[in-house]
Amino acid sequence: MTDYTIPDGADFAPSSAVSWPAVAAGMFVAVATTIILVSLGAGLGLAAASPWTLARDVGAIGALAGVWLVLVQWLASAAGGYLTGRLRTRWIGTHDDEVFFRDTAHGFLTWSVATVLIVALAGLAGGKAADVAAQIAAPNHAYDADAIYRSTQVDDAVTSPARVQAERILATAMATGRLDPDDRAWLVASASSRSGITPAEAERRVNAALARDQKIVADAKQAADEARKAASRLAMLAALSLVIGAFIASVAAALGGRERDKHP
Repeated sequence: MTDYTIPDGADFAPSSAVSWPAVAAGMFVAVATTIILVSLGAGLGLAAASPWTLARDVGAIGALAGVWLVLVQWLASAAGGYLTGRLRTRWIGTHDDEVFFRDTAHGFLTWSVATVLIVALAGLAGGKAADVAAQIAAPNHAYDADAIYRSTQVDDAVTSPARVQAERILATAMATGRLDPDDRAWLVASASSRSGITPAEAERRVNAALARDQKIVADAKQAADEARKAASRLAMLAALSLVIGAFIASVAAALGGRERDKHP
């Protein structure tokens, strides 16, 4: 057992029990390890998954990503916690129980700071990805207007006001979930008169454009629902992983501190 009796006449200045340089070093190691392993996992995932089946396989991909993130959390916590324990200041004259507590506290601090930093970085990246996904899932009403007004004459261009009004009608139909009968009649009559096609063909084009937009919206909703379920499972798994990661970081710091005290 460590001798924690204060010698007579010794002058011990009050000081913090926290070795912040060691905590910072362990935190940087944990974050760097996380970035490396997450990048490796992303590379392996992109190599194994096709972008064309990503929405369909989101459940399986989410499960594999969850398992990988658990391993990343545990390995990064162990590396950061152990390094913190080895680099912290040696506490002279401190009881073994107090040394053990301080080591585990250092590991927990390292894990906490690293986790907050990683979550902040992940939040920024996640926001950018959500913006891109929303843009990809949006129907292309300009293309739909082109398809409706496609003229039988190659060089014949439809006037801009008609196209703009058609795009607004299609956008409103997707937002409300239905196409107003008057708007449908206007689209059919406008496409027929301006594109030189029969009313029946104009009706077919309008229906095709609506069906195309409805399919895009339905696919986006289905993908969003699958992503929501996968995110829910991943969040619960991540919470459990974080709790275990905190324990691993604390134990690793205690082991590192014990090794540190073996070598004065």
